[in-house]
Amino acid sequence: MKITIVQGAFFPVPPLLGGAVEKMWYGLAKEFVNKGHEVNYISKSYKGFLDVENDGGINHIRVKGYKVPSSGIFLKVLDFFYTLKAVRKISKSTDIIVSNTFWLPILLPSNQKKKCMIDVARMPKGQMKFYTKSARLRANSSPVAKAIKDEIKKEYFDKVVMIPNTLPFRNSKTIDFSKKEKTILYTGRIHPEKGLDILIEAFAALDAKGWQLLIVGPYSTETGGGGESYLHELKVLAINSNVRFLEPVFDIEKLNEIYAKASIFVYPSVAEQGETFGVSPLEAMSWGCATIVSNLDCFKDFLIHEKNGLCFDHRVENRVEILNGYLRDLIENPNRINDLARAGLMVNETHSNEKLAAEFLNEFESIKIKQ
Repeated sequence: MKITIVQGAFFPVPPLLGGAVEKMWYGLAKEFVNKGHEVNYISKSYKGFLDVENDGGINHIRVKGYKVPSSGIFLKVLDFFYTLKAVRKISKSTDIIVSNTFWLPILLPSNQKKKCMIDVARMPKGQMKFYTKSARLRANSSPVAKAIKDEIKKEYFDKVVMIPNTLPFRNSKTIDFSKKEKTILYTGRIHPEKGLDILIEAFAALDAKGWQLLIVGPYSTETGGGGESYLHELKVLAINSNVRFLEPVFDIEKLNEIYAKASIFVYPSVAEQGETFGVSPLEAMSWGCATIVSNLDCFKDFLIHEKNGLCFDHRVENRVEILNGYLRDLIENPNRINDLARAGLMVNETHSNEKLAAEFLNEFESIKIKQ
């Protein structure tokens, strides 16, 4: 098959600046090529990359993109101009189009809409009713699939398919738990919706000698963070606690080294509408971290409380105390850390590129047959 993936306007591919969606589709693109398919990948132009090149079998086509603006409305405007350029780069002979932009499903010609799978990686905000001419609406979690159906007529429900996000790497290494360090880790955007104040307060109240809290991720607004002022707020909150803030690590191999050393991973997101899957907890579980997440429905597709991780209620007033209790229990019971971590390793199979690429390809074949 000829598969065209259209990425968004704000992050380059390969994902040098991060981006969970970019990491996932780049990994899938490699797997599609490995299985003998032709992949054209349209993405944002970026310094150091040619606008047209073949890298590892992937045909890259890059067009002028933009930095992430602070205004959501302006973001949609920039996405529109980017998509106008991107849509012209799609070959008429392509069999499948994967859309990762707001406007592409609307701007595509009618004959190409029938080839289009829309990647709904965030909670929809009323736009799904404009996308029903497309072949598939792919949700990355059960809550997103439900939200899509809430916005469209029942006659289009058969176009909604739930395929979870993939791990952006294949972890085939045996985890040596004896080399784990006394580190509680968070990786992801440093933004108010991630609940990092809850995590820092819970850790500060532990008085756990020898343990550190490591927070790794982008904080600049152009990379989706809350800005320098928010980072400063968190550092003030963390004063007199063993909390370290690291610059974002976009190199997957270097990030994996951090995961491999951490014993506990916490993802305390409070983004009721913004969080749709959570790749960071999945990555941490794959590297043998006992993982704690907030009580958002999107995490429940892969993390089962008390089975392969822990879930704390971020909506209640005593949420800091609850998270503190979970952390204290794990630190005082190393065997419990290892039990949860070992159970979490199953995501290396359930969310592998190989397994989920096959699911996507099955959907692509179905779309192609119906054209």
